[in-house]
Parts: sequence; C-alpha cells; structure tokens
Amino acid sequence: MTKRHVAATRAARTEVQPVGPRVANYFHLAASGRPLVPAVDQVMAEERAAAFAKRSIKTSAKLAGLKMVVSMTDLTTLEGKDTPGKVAYLCRKALQPADPRYHVPPCAAVCVYPNLVRYARRFLGDHSPVKVAAVATGFPSGQYPLRTRLEETRRAVADGADEIDMVIDRAAFLAGEHGRVFDEIAATKEACGPAHLKVILETGELVTYDNVRLASEIAMRAGADFIKTSTGKVQPAATLPVTLVMLEAIRDYFFATGVRVGMKPAGGIRTAKEALAYLVMVKETLGDDWLTPELFRFGASTLLNDVLMQIARVVDGNYQSADYFSLP
Repeated sequence: MTKRHVAATRAARTEVQPVGPRVANYFHLAASGRPLVPAVDQVMAEERAAAFAKRSIKTSAKLAGLKMVVSMTDLTTLEGKDTPGKVAYLCRKALQPADPRYHVPPCAAVCVYPNLVRYARRFLGDHSPVKVAAVATGFPSGQYPLRTRLEETRRAVADGADEIDMVIDRAAFLAGEHGRVFDEIAATKEACGPAHLKVILETGELVTYDNVRLASEIAMRAGADFIKTSTGKVQPAATLPVTLVMLEAIRDYFFATGVRVGMKPAGGIRTAKEALAYLVMVKETLGDDWLTPELFRFGASTLLNDVLMQIARVVDGNYQSADYFSLP
C-alpha cells in the first residue's frame, strides 16, 4: 500500500467519523428519519450462507485454496498456562507450518496475550513475514476501566505488537450506549499508533444479526482496520451467517467511503472444508481484492493442522496421521 493510499484512507476515515455524543442517533436515523443501517433479512442470510458450505473445490484449485488459508491464519494460543517456550514454539510453526517440499507459506500472524508479545517479537525478529498480534483491552470481557485498556494497548505496541485485537464493551452496546462504544474504539485506535486494530464484536453475545450489522458499522466508522467475530471464549463463535452479515457491512462501507476494511472470523472453524467455504463466501461477496492476508484472516489454533493434513493428501495422494503434525 503506497503512502498516498494510506493518506487517502485516513482522510476518508476522518470524513465519515461521526462525533461521539451524537453517534447513537447517527447510526439509527438518517436525515429522512429512516434507519441508516439496514435491517438484516435473517432467512436470506442463513440460506445464502448455507449454500456456500455446499460448494465443492477440487484438485489444483483446492490446493491453492488450502495454501491461501494457511497464509491467512492467525495462529493463536490464549490459555492461562501459556509460557514463553510455548510462544516460541508457536512462532516456529507459524514461520514454517509444514515440510518445505509442500511449499506452504508462513502464517499471517501469531496471536498471544499482551504480556507474551515481547517473547514473540524476540523470536521472530523485526523483519519477519509473520506478524505479532496481541489481544488487549481487557480480553475477553472488555469490562476493565478504559484507562487500563488503553494502557494495556500501548504497552503491547511498545513491546512489539504489529496488531491489536480489542474487544468492545458488549454491555454498553446492548444498553444502547453506541456513542460510548464508538468513542472507546476510536481511543483504542489512537493508542495503537502504527499497529493495526482488529475490533472483536463477540457476536455470540450480540443476540441478533441486526446488532451484528450495527456493531460492524460502528467499529468501521470508529477506525477499525479489521472487524472480527469472536474471542473464541463464547459460543456460538464464528458462523457463516454472522460472517456474511459482517462481509456485507464491509462491502457497503467500501461502496460508501472507498475504504477497505478487513474481516477475521475466529473461533469454531476447525476443518479445511469449513475454511474453504469462508473463502468462497469472501470471493462472492467482496471479490478477489479481499483474498489476501492484508484483508482477510482466520483466528484459529486447531484449524491449521487439518489444513496441513489436506495439503498432504492432495500432494501425496494419501492422508497422514494427525500424530505427524505438531500441536497446537
């Protein structure tokens, strides 16, 4: 992305950002008194999403798709027992997911808790193709004081995080405090400095598709570089219908502003077949421009091994045991 495009993107974001105190009315009513954010047709969204899961991809196209999934994966560990050693192991796997003879690209990023960012950065170095992402802002609840959340974000960036995965305050959103949600995202974006911001909506707690659509719009207008479905700690997490609703919000936002926002489904995507269905949905909703790690990611831990097993199956003609693939 050129400096001119970055400047244009920032300018476009500045033009469309509403003022915090007025944001609730802005998102619900246009000047005509009609809703600015369209209602979601639940039946249509679910039927269309189900159709993507039935697509069949074969041979060379399948192999290319599987390698693309690897390149879009944020390899993640978010457990209370995570250690610097485990993070180093995760980084090693992200750099070389499979035997070189399979020509598998590195993963897009490793995603860890903020206190482990410095270990990931130390292992990967400053010029790694694998980014360092950190969950912040009181992950996974988002219920910490804003000052604490912003300080956590700044420290993660100072320790070497390239990307911050923040969580919105779902309690505030569901209480109708949309201006507060907007302002907190905007403040976090500012705290990120040079790091990219992914905004986690935690769609499993937003109850309706209409809420998912509205939260997506708020996040994008507040400065999100990516919108993300879930923390992986709440069920349901990523689903095809919810992701479709978010992709359509991204599409409409792009048509309105010219700004491309990325998408990251996370949690619950465990098989290569599911991942390929997501790629088909992205292609048909947003086009080929979004089929890149710069604009689409998978948040996953167990998904990667299933994808690698499928790659081995396509290349070698037979499945390898899961025992031949390292955790996570």
